[in-house]
Amino acid sequence: MWLVVAGVVLVGLKLLGLGFMVSVPWWLVLAPFALAAVWWKVADAMGITQRQAMDREDQRAAKRREAQFEALGMRPPPTSRPAKPDRPNRSDN
Repeated sequence: MWLVVAGVVLVGLKLLGLGFMVSVPWWLVLAPFALAAVWWKVADAMGITQRQAMDREDQRAAKRREAQFEALGMRPPPTSRPAKPDRPNRSDN
């Protein structure tokens, strides 16, 4: 996102003709947009954006669950439960 913001600022400065931006070539001004597109493609291919979205959804669900417990006047369960020990199969008797 910061690459897009930088690109918008650079384009604005170039169009207004302020300072040193007059002599900067257009390909350099538009480069942040190309880099942003490449980053989004890489992030999608690696699953970064999907993982972040899933983490945000998990956090929202946990907050909602906690609020529901509090609304019922109950104490929310611990966030991490210990694993149950494996019990032997008793059908061998």
